[in-house]
Amino acid sequence: MRLTRKVFTDLAVWMIAFGLLVGALFPLALYGVGVPESLVSRPWFVGLCMLAGLLVGATNIWLARLVVGARVGLLAQQMRLVAGHVMEIGRPGNSAACTPEACSVPVDSEDELGESGRAFNHLVLALAAAHQSDAAVRSFGSMLASHLELSEVTTNALQQMLQQTGASGGALLVVEGGKVKVAASHGLRVPEALGNSDHLRRVFQTERRVILSLPSDVSVDGLVVDFRPSEVLVEPLVYKGVPLGAVVLARATPFPGEVGSRLDLLLPGLVVAVNNAMNYQGLQQLAALDPLTGAYNRRFGTGRLREEFGRAVRLAGPLGVMMFDVDHFKAVNDTYGHLAGDRTLIQMVKTARQAIREGDVLLRYGGEEFLVILPGTSREDTRAVGERLRRMVEETSIAEGDQIIRVTISIGICSFPNPEVAGDQDMVKRADAALYAAKDSGRNRVCG
Repeated sequence: MRLTRKVFTDLAVWMIAFGLLVGALFPLALYGVGVPESLVSRPWFVGLCMLAGLLVGATNIWLARLVVGARVGLLAQQMRLVAGHVMEIGRPGNSAACTPEACSVPVDSEDELGESGRAFNHLVLALAAAHQSDAAVRSFGSMLASHLELSEVTTNALQQMLQQTGASGGALLVVEGGKVKVAASHGLRVPEALGNSDHLRRVFQTERRVILSLPSDVSVDGLVVDFRPSEVLVEPLVYKGVPLGAVVLARATPFPGEVGSRLDLLLPGLVVAVNNAMNYQGLQQLAALDPLTGAYNRRFGTGRLREEFGRAVRLAGPLGVMMFDVDHFKAVNDTYGHLAGDRTLIQMVKTARQAIREGDVLLRYGGEEFLVILPGTSREDTRAVGERLRRMVEETSIAEGDQIIRVTISIGICSFPNPEVAGDQDMVKRADAALYAAKDSGRNRVCG
C-alpha cells in the first residue's frame, strides 16, 4: 500500500509502525507467558518495548537502504549514463560508446534485484552492438560517398567488409558486358576463377545469399588462399532486379550469427554506390570516345600519352607512337560522298584494332588522322606494327552500293628513348613530321 511517492519512505513508515505495534504488544505477550502483570503493565516498561520496536524498524530501514537502495541507486546511475549516451548518438563529432565495461552493473544476487541487473546488462550489450552497427554503417556510407571511381569504391568496400565480418579473404565482382570481372580482391591467389564458379551462377539466379560450409578436402574454384576456409559467403549485388555483381568472403572459422544482419545494413549502400560508379565509368568512357569511330578522342588520348611517357621515363622503358591518316581521303568524300567517307574511317578503326595489341591506345587525332600509343614498344617493333597495319588496310575493301572502295594509309612513327625527344609532345611532333615525309615520298608507307 502506497502512502507517499517514495518507496523507501513508505517502507520506513510501515516498518516504524510495525515496530511500534510490536513494542506495544510485547508486554501482553510476556503477560501471556507468565510474567507478573505488575511488571509488564508499568508505563516505563511499555515505553521501553515501543522504543525497542522503533529502533528495530529504523535499523531495518537503514539496512534496506544499505543493501537494496545502494544497488537500486547504482542501477539508476547507470541508466542515466546510458540515457545520456543515447541522447548523444547521432550528434556530429560524437564517438563515445557506452561499452559493457563502462555501463554494466555488477550482479551478485540470485533474486529479483539480480535479475534486474542481468536484464539491464543485456540491454547495454544490445545498445553497444547497435552502436557498433550504426558506426559501421556511417563509416561505410561515408567511404562510399567519398569515391566515384569503381576501383576505389570496390577496393575500399571490400576492405571494410572483411573487417566487419572477420573474413580473411574475399573478392568483389562486377558484371560488365555480360561477363563477371574481379573489381577487387584480397587474400585470393586466383580470384579470376571465381567468375566461372557454379555457386556464383546459382546466386545470380536466386538473388539470395549463400553460405557454403567446406569440409577439409573440398575447395571452391578461385579460393586458393593461404588458409583453409571453413565457410564461404556469397552475397549477390542486385539493383532493381539487375545483377551488378557479388561479394565473396572466406573465413577460416564459421561466420558469427550477426554477420547476416550486419551485411543487410551495409549492402543497400554498397549496391547503390557500385551502380553509381559503373554509371560514372560509363559516362567517362562516353566522354573519352569519338562518337563516329568509337576510338578515344584527342583530349583523352593526349592525357594517356602523357601518362605513358612519364611511366616510360620512370621505368627507363621503351614507348612507341604511330600517327597515320587515309591517303587521298578528300577524293573518297568527293567521289562517294561523306557517308562513305565516314564508313571508311569506321573501317580504319576496326582494322587498326585488329593490328594493335589490347593494351595499346588508339585515338582519333583529328579529321582522318589517327594516333596510336604503343607502351613498351621499341622502334623496331613500332615499325613492325605500322607495316602490319599498312598492309591490312591495303588489303581491306569497303562496299559502297555496287562499288568497292579501297584506300591506303601513310604512317609516321617515333620511339622513346630518343635523344631528340624531351617530352610527349615531341613524340607527336616527330611522328607527324614522319607522316608528312611518308606522304611526300609516295604515300602507303611507314616513315620514321
